[in-house]
Amino acid sequence: MLAIFDNLRDVSFFSVALRLFLAVLCGGLIGIERTYKRRPAGFRTHILICMGAAVTTLTSQYMVLNLHYYTDMGRIGAQVVAGIGFIGAGTIIVTRQNRVKGLTTAAGMWASAIIGLAFGVGFYEGGIVVTVLILLAEIWLSRMEHRILSHVPEINLYIEYRDQICLKDLLRMFRFRQVKLLDIEITRAKGNDTLNACAILTLRLNKNCTVEEVLEWVRTAKGVLTVEEL
Repeated sequence: MLAIFDNLRDVSFFSVALRLFLAVLCGGLIGIERTYKRRPAGFRTHILICMGAAVTTLTSQYMVLNLHYYTDMGRIGAQVVAGIGFIGAGTIIVTRQNRVKGLTTAAGMWASAIIGLAFGVGFYEGGIVVTVLILLAEIWLSRMEHRILSHVPEINLYIEYRDQICLKDLLRMFRFRQVKLLDIEITRAKGNDTLNACAILTLRLNKNCTVEEVLEWVRTAKGVLTVEEL
C-alpha cells in the first residue's frame, strides 16, 4: 500500500471528504464515457451510484468504530452490490432486431458501485487503479474490438424486405459471391403495419470480401428496405 494514504484510512472529516470526492471524480469519469456514447445511464447516474456506495461503507465504519455497534461492516456493502443489479437490469434492452444493448452500461454501473465501496473503506489505491483500467477498457479496448470485428469471418445481419422474391434474390447473390449462409430466422417486422418481413442471417464471409462490402451488396439489392449488422 502507498504510504501517502496511511494517515487517511481512519474515519475523520478530511478522510471522509477525500473519499467522497474521489468517488464523485472516478464515478464521473466513467459516466462521461457513457454519456459521450449516448447511453441511458451517464454522468450523473454513475456519480450517484459511486458516491452512494462510498457513503454506505462509511456509514458501516462509523457504526462500528464510533457508535460501537458490533456488526459485520461488509453486510450493508453486500446489499449495495445486489441492489445495483436491479438498477443495471433497467439499462439492458432487447431491440426488435433481437440485439441486446446496455450490458456494458450495466457492468459500468456495477463497477462504479464497487469503486465507491473501495473508497468508502479507505482502499484508495484499488479504487484509483480500477478506475484507470475501466477507462482504458471502455476507450482503447473498444477501438480494438471494433477493428477485430471488422475482420471477423462470420457476421449477423438484420434485414427488412418486401417479399419472398427479394429474399431468394439475396440468397442467390450470396451463393454467387461465395458467402455461406449458416443460419436464417424469418419473422414479421414488429411495429410495422405493412406486410414487410424481416430476417436475421448468419453469414460466413470468404477471404476476398469485407463486412462493408456485404452490407453494400444487401443495401443496394432490389426490395431491401433496411439492413443492419448485429
